[in-house]
Amino acid sequence: MKLILLGPPGAGKGTQCKRIVERYGLAHLSSGDILRSERAAGSDLGKKAQSFMDSGGLVPDDLIIDMMIGAIRKTSSTGYVLDGFPRTIVQAEGLDAALKKAGEQIDAIVCLQVPDEAILGRMTGRRSCPQCGAVYHVVNLKPKKDGWCDKGCGPLVQRKDDTPEVVSNRLKTYHEQTAAVLGYYQSRQSRILEIDADRPIDSVTEAVFKALEAASV
Repeated sequence: MKLILLGPPGAGKGTQCKRIVERYGLAHLSSGDILRSERAAGSDLGKKAQSFMDSGGLVPDDLIIDMMIGAIRKTSSTGYVLDGFPRTIVQAEGLDAALKKAGEQIDAIVCLQVPDEAILGRMTGRRSCPQCGAVYHVVNLKPKKDGWCDKGCGPLVQRKDDTPEVVSNRLKTYHEQTAAVLGYYQSRQSRILEIDADRPIDSVTEAVFKALEAASV
């Protein structure tokens, strides 16, 4: 099973990806996680991507395409879920070209749909642990001790790309560029599964599983 998970930033793609991979035994390939790892490691890719990520803009297509195709090639034959990629039509075309060369194709695109107002509330309320990577929310997923990681790592922080200004910029970027990817796949008559993700996490997961199994992916 080879899937793409689309949706605006903060739609819950990371959470739903983890549940999909656990249920179906797939690899979770998150462009955001891989980029942050590269940045933390101080790699050439991480340094190039840092300024774009901190401002809420998109990392250049050529960097993302090379990175994600490399990750896909390293996965097992059991399949994968692409999380946060492709974000532009150029990236989608690059992915399609690489898959075609390998004699493969994407089985389905899962699209999580959430209004902008809900996204702003979700993202600006997120707090992360810089030590272990755990993510909390000031309203929906509070730590046991306010402002501190449950695992005892230390104080939580708000990521630079979770401030109101950056979130608004990311949503603007999404609507201007990334949303066009859905139109690209629609024009190619790809299998698209649209999911209402503005509801409790478990309800979204149930809807995703039901849609995948109904489509016999």
